[in-house]
Amino acid sequence: MNLSFLLQLLVNGVIVGTLYGVVAMSFVLIYKASRVVNFAQGEFLLIGAWICWWVLTKYQVPFVIGFAITLVFMLVFGILLQLVVLRPMIGQPVISVIMVTIGLSLIFQPMMAWIFGVSAQPFPPIFETQSVNILGLQVQTVYILSMAISLFIMGGFAWFFKFSRMGLAMRATAFDQQVAQSMGISVKQVFAMAWAISAMVSSVAGIVVGVVNGVSSALSGFGIKVFPAVILGGLDSVVGAVVGGLIIGILEHFAHWLDVTVLGWGNMLKIAPFYVLIVILMIKPYGLFGTKDIERM
Repeated sequence: MNLSFLLQLLVNGVIVGTLYGVVAMSFVLIYKASRVVNFAQGEFLLIGAWICWWVLTKYQVPFVIGFAITLVFMLVFGILLQLVVLRPMIGQPVISVIMVTIGLSLIFQPMMAWIFGVSAQPFPPIFETQSVNILGLQVQTVYILSMAISLFIMGGFAWFFKFSRMGLAMRATAFDQQVAQSMGISVKQVFAMAWAISAMVSSVAGIVVGVVNGVSSALSGFGIKVFPAVILGGLDSVVGAVVGGLIIGILEHFAHWLDVTVLGWGNMLKIAPFYVLIVILMIKPYGLFGTKDIERM
């Protein structure tokens, strides 16, 4: 493997890894606020991609406008979903809420297929130049857009949790809901905003992946694909989500190269992250940056 090809694998892995990190942060955001793992996260990607595709193809608006409309739609969608479906579950066992998210996943997938069809649909052309040369490496323009958006979202998350009023309220709620409520923080409002932001951020990843591969029901599997990155970094760590996403993205590309050149198994791209998931759960069950829960018996 020559140096140029090694760099190409590394760059592709980092770009895809940042996208994984964005979706992983969406998992973490909901978990930090409500201690619930959202198994419908992949469907948020799918819905956001389909909405953006529909706006662009039906109304022929510029991509920036269609993108903004999609973000507003997903923000409202996340709030309504939390109000109508998930708020009545407050106080119920966590496993019950998790089962509801699984049910939402099973509902949204066929609903999107019924509305938009089962065939993959390509996005309208967005860039005049499909790829650019960076230090001798050919990188798709949409991947550069993905990298820029991902870094912007990561910076936004860092500012949001450290300086914004709602971000501080989310941190307090994640630490102890009862104490946060006693200090005047609306836990219900925090939950609604967490789901809204998670839906909006996930839709960004869905749009980027849709621009590259087309929009189809396969996008919904992206949420489970990112889950190893969440566990690797730690379910309650935003920094861990970013690091886990980068590690899994790079690992995928090198595992795929190893599979094609040496092993010949044909499926390492899909299963390598889950090998990592099993190893991490055996060695560090709380992930690289996750908070350890100490229980005294």
